[in-house]
Amino acid sequence: MRFLVAGADRVDAGKTTFSVGLVDRTGARAFKPRAGNDYWFDHDDVRSATGEGRMYGKDARRLATAAPGSVDPEDINPVHRLWGPFPGPESGLVGPADRRFLLDRVDRSFVVNAGADLPAMARDRLPVSDAVAVSSVEELNEVSARRHLTALRAVGRRIVDRETAVVESYGDVARPLQGSLPEGADATDLYDAVGVVEPGRVRVYDGERFVRACEVARASPVDGQLERRVEDAIKHLDPIASRPLPPLGKDERTDPAAIADAYAPAYDDLIEAAE
Repeated sequence: MRFLVAGADRVDAGKTTFSVGLVDRTGARAFKPRAGNDYWFDHDDVRSATGEGRMYGKDARRLATAAPGSVDPEDINPVHRLWGPFPGPESGLVGPADRRFLLDRVDRSFVVNAGADLPAMARDRLPVSDAVAVSSVEELNEVSARRHLTALRAVGRRIVDRETAVVESYGDVARPLQGSLPEGADATDLYDAVGVVEPGRVRVYDGERFVRACEVARASPVDGQLERRVEDAIKHLDPIASRPLPPLGKDERTDPAAIADAYAPAYDDLIEAAE
């Protein structure tokens, strides 16, 4: 069984906590194909990762730790973007006007924004001296077509080849592998069931119907890509089930087994929908 966990809220929907518990419940390998964090708002996470000469976020770390076997965050999260604050009226290279794209980690290599001053901890701790530098959206899109797409298709192949997998999306984007599945893969066969998470509840959908709803939903330009938002995709799609999700304390959120126990009825619905 392969599950997609998407979020109905752009920030802090609870996707990763839900995914960690689902990994514990099913024994599946977790994947987060695309992720990102902000040098200002996620400073401790950036400091921790760059201290190892690496770039990843706490979500990928939690998912990698919960997964069976020995897994690095980079193994399950091939594309990670670092943002920084960008005060002023001008727009950044990509994304909203109040923050600036600084760099992407694509597998173990880097793509940097030539027009941005990298924070010292990124510049000095990461191997970016030979990184590809881009100075326009067109250049970023050209590099993405070669590097990002290759990395995403590779992780997509690993997901397709697994009998059990939990795939977590990012923000409120409906499908993290939109337009980047490996050759020959059928998007409608990728997920058996989908959990749409938001604070206080999860809605469960059939995987094929969710993907078809994404395909007919309107597209929104986000971060240089055309992506479908969750709420646009499910606007005319009825859930199979809807379950409340109780709030969890810090000790529970850091214990995969405790999450699996607290959210057991929701996981029951999700697994039943996938069977």
